[in-house]
Amino acid sequence: MKGVILAGGLGTRLYPLTKVTNKHLLPVYNKPMVFYPIETLVNAGVEDIMVVTGGPHSGHFLSILKNGHELGIKHLEYAYQENEGGIAEALSLAKDFVDGDSSVVILGDNTTDYDLSADIKTFKDGAVVFLKEVPDPERFGVPVFDKDNPGLIAGILEKPKDPPNNFAVTGLYIYDSKVFDFIDQIKPSDRGELEITDVNNHYAKAGKLGFKELKGFWRDAGTFDTLLEVNNFWAKKAESKK
Repeated sequence: MKGVILAGGLGTRLYPLTKVTNKHLLPVYNKPMVFYPIETLVNAGVEDIMVVTGGPHSGHFLSILKNGHELGIKHLEYAYQENEGGIAEALSLAKDFVDGDSSVVILGDNTTDYDLSADIKTFKDGAVVFLKEVPDPERFGVPVFDKDNPGLIAGILEKPKDPPNNFAVTGLYIYDSKVFDFIDQIKPSDRGELEITDVNNHYAKAGKLGFKELKGFWRDAGTFDTLLEVNNFWAKKAESKK
């Protein structure tokens, strides 16, 4: 299983902070934000990782992550996303790195204390998206559960005005190697990006989109409010271990 961390984008919602460095290198309590998804993967036994980044501050990753050995990464590679082409486009840059294997993909601003180990060990094929119950599902992709096939998702609605449930698709996924074929089949959305929701819906149409509810803490740190929230959570968690 290969690990892919998607850490590109300009982080405009966090201006002026992200005029200085990449969003995923901003501090979350006592370490850079990207350390948290790295730890999620390494703690689950994933030691071959690619970081996909972009924007004017992408070079900062090298000085912080180096070759990854200090963080438990056995093999670390980087890829550069030249344009704001969407999550699916960023993932496509990892095709040669994944090299026909399965991959666990996590967005660089997602922090969680969930343990992926069992999910990785039991994964066979298709795709698995991780869901979290949230108070504001209209901000996210929302699953439509398959009534005839428990454990599968029939489709994902992107930021629906009237969500059918309170579950959000988080930025954590497991894919087999077919993900890159599906990326090749989708077209840019109205905002000119290749959407990961369209990729997931290809798996859904094939009857291969599974899901797991993400237990424990999860939050994306893409806004000032959520950045503060994740800082407070990890600070309290560190304090409780003292």
